[in-house]
Amino acid sequence: MNGITLRPVQNKKELKLFIKFPWQIYKNDSFWVPPLIMDRMKLLNRKINPFYAHAEIELFIAYQDGRAVGRIAAITNDNHNKFHEDNTGFFGFFESINDQMVASTLLDGALNWLKERGKDSVLGPMNPSTNDEVGLLIDGFDTSPMIMMCHNPRYYITLFENYGLKKAKDLFAWYYDAREKQFPEKIKKVAKLTGERYGITIRNIKLKNINEELNLIREVYNNAWSRNWGFVPMTEEEINHTAADMKQIAIEDLLLLAEMDGKAVGFSVSLPDINQVLKKISNGKLFPTGIFKLLFGMKKIDAIRVLILGIVKELQHGGLGSMLYLETFNRATARGIYKGEFSWILEDNYPMNRALESMGASIYKTYRIYEKSL
Repeated sequence: MNGITLRPVQNKKELKLFIKFPWQIYKNDSFWVPPLIMDRMKLLNRKINPFYAHAEIELFIAYQDGRAVGRIAAITNDNHNKFHEDNTGFFGFFESINDQMVASTLLDGALNWLKERGKDSVLGPMNPSTNDEVGLLIDGFDTSPMIMMCHNPRYYITLFENYGLKKAKDLFAWYYDAREKQFPEKIKKVAKLTGERYGITIRNIKLKNINEELNLIREVYNNAWSRNWGFVPMTEEEINHTAADMKQIAIEDLLLLAEMDGKAVGFSVSLPDINQVLKKISNGKLFPTGIFKLLFGMKKIDAIRVLILGIVKELQHGGLGSMLYLETFNRATARGIYKGEFSWILEDNYPMNRALESMGASIYKTYRIYEKSL
């Protein structure tokens, strides 16, 4: 009736169409950062990405008059449902022209696919899980996203809410520029006293011993985040897979491990904002010229994203977070990197939000996870 058809991706040609469709949506958006096509192929590869050992994904493309007008993914995640003892499905990788009928057709397709698999609710966007890019940008459209963060047109909010999707949770991205604000003396004092009181030391995570280091990080990660909304423990294979990707761009000085009595009690991972370079590789391909833009551009990156910060439960209300943040920015500024994003932080993670506010950081982007009963 409306001339819109929805078809699952069934071959490599359609997969490439699915991956390259965003170029149609963002061709006039100066803040969008084109992803590397090879990275998207890897992310969606069911044989390579260990996420799919406990998850299932179906990719859909919407067509109108023979032309692609939207895309979406429907996702199941057995590990999420086991950990949270629920029966939730997910949607992600949503892109659509500004047409409610197209958006509704995409969402109908994904939600019906999840219903057929017995799911009773849906959360999204997840691309494809909380360990990847998540949320719909609802505020902060005037700057480009940092590494592994989302960007989308403002009209997606209307498309989602007209469909009946409701807010489940908001996520904050905090911004800090060390050239404009100095860490408050109170924070420096708390960090110093915490280190002295508990005998905590901070060292680099050693990339040359990454397998041994990952064993320490995994224990802290699963302990620290277990009470967080949406958290799903990463498998050993997923952590190794993620670490291998991050290792390619990581600066060892900005990978920190906190130890007390010889035991790991906290860690933080900050990555250079490679999106500053990817933005200049407009076709999403490294070869033949993109690789040179990447190599030369990496030296000019002036921002980091504090991607992960984990502290064991018994120390979460102390000053270890301040220690890790302060050490990170002392090291970053020594390298000429003054700008940083702390993300994402749950809206109701009050201790973390208060700590970032007291540091002088400010919320500059807000992302939303939506939900709907099936």
